[in-house]
Amino acid sequence: MKKILLALLCTMALTMQTYAAAYNSADKVPSIGEALLTKNGITAGIKFEVTSKTPDNTTFLQDRTISISKSDLEFAKNDNETAAVIANEIGHIITGNASKQKLISSVVEQNSSNTTANSLVKNYTQTRSDKEADVIAVNLMANAGYNPLAAIVVLTRQTQTAWNAVLGKPANADRAMNIYDYTVYAYPAKAKAGYNCNEYKNFLTYADSVIIQRKENKKLQSKTEKELAKYRKNSVSQISKFKTRGAMSGWDAAYNILNNNSN
Repeated sequence: MKKILLALLCTMALTMQTYAAAYNSADKVPSIGEALLTKNGITAGIKFEVTSKTPDNTTFLQDRTISISKSDLEFAKNDNETAAVIANEIGHIITGNASKQKLISSVVEQNSSNTTANSLVKNYTQTRSDKEADVIAVNLMANAGYNPLAAIVVLTRQTQTAWNAVLGKPANADRAMNIYDYTVYAYPAKAKAGYNCNEYKNFLTYADSVIIQRKENKKLQSKTEKELAKYRKNSVSQISKFKTRGAMSGWDAAYNILNNNSN
């Protein structure tokens, strides 16, 4: 009898390990990517590919292909988290981040003497672009039936900087907090439902401390509320215009005009 029970326990353990290892986020990219697009009314023959390199979507207007980072997908353990990785990349496409960076790089090259100022401009622009893409990703996920809080989990699973560790912050703390704030503001029912995993519970400990500090500072609280309202208005507008332009952002349109005029 003991041998039978032991055999059953071993079988169950092996089965559980198989199920745990069975999820392959890369395999889910085409179907989840399509769901994110179609359920948000974006139908422009867009394809997806998984790349082991840093995603370079500068050719999106020509090939209608969105590259998804294989290394980012390694942090995704279910469909919600895979959707978060894909939605973020779609967010960058909708904001026209690639064309924006081209235009900024062109200006920076023309004023290359002040390297410190140029570096600050690039860093500020990238941080802002990341947050804009994150907010759009939340909209896309919520509209498509995915849990946008999964984006927080994917970000906080990534490598933490030494400085964040000293401050007691999770990895990508500022972006994760921005996603949380926006979800609470725009999709309160989603935020209230929460997300069942340890990483999210740990993040909430940090988020609660930030919220307490804000409540003690009325100016900071007011500033946050204004930013969230602006994010909501701009992100909805960007998605709408992206669709009406035939899957083209405002920055893409501007880059094309300037590029054509220079030729």
